[in-house]
Amino acid sequence: MADELSDFPTDWTTALVLVAHPDDPEYGVAAAVARWTAEGRRVVYALASSGEAGIEGMDPAVAGPVREDEQRHSASIVGVSEVEFWGFPDSAIRNSPELREKVVETIERVRPEVVISLYGGPEWAPGFPNQRDHIEFAAAVLDAYDSLDDPPRWLFENGPDDTHALEVTDQVEAAVAALAAHQEYLSVLDPDTPVVDQARAQVDQTTSARTDFGGRRAVGFGLRRGRTR
Repeated sequence: MADELSDFPTDWTTALVLVAHPDDPEYGVAAAVARWTAEGRRVVYALASSGEAGIEGMDPAVAGPVREDEQRHSASIVGVSEVEFWGFPDSAIRNSPELREKVVETIERVRPEVVISLYGGPEWAPGFPNQRDHIEFAAAVLDAYDSLDDPPRWLFENGPDDTHALEVTDQVEAAVAALAAHQEYLSVLDPDTPVVDQARAQVDQTTSARTDFGGRRAVGFGLRRGRTR
């Protein structure tokens, strides 16, 4: 992590958020997205899977549509109307030619200046391993980006190893509401904790006051490709 984080770039109009599953944006960047859309920027969500393996005790054929609906509702809370699902198998996402091709096709179609991807490192913190789906997906995004003749200006990952941050003090409540919109998923994930309490705890963790960013509540990003100065 940098000693002092840089401000996230502002000279752009379109961002493409690439993730593996429904709820991945809300566990990380929803507060930032809420700020960007309020500023009039276009943000597009693209999800490799429908999260169909993510609700214990629910048939994947039922869970997939449920989670897609929850993701669309969640996205609308933070101002995102463009949400697409690619149909790759939940819990078996791999850095395959097919996935890399889909990433390339989506970037070329959406034409973002900024790509936001998942953190691809092995651990979020010591003793907290990253999911294999996330690791493989992040690697596919990096490989696809590097294959482009005319890539977007920046590729960031959301997670540890931050280099940049965006203040989101005024967007915390929208982020809580967006994560709480994953009602069915969260109610099964932790039946003993109210969904809104789960959502608030997660958002408080991912938008904490940053001593490396002037003490402001912020979402952090690691710059993986491109230069901001």
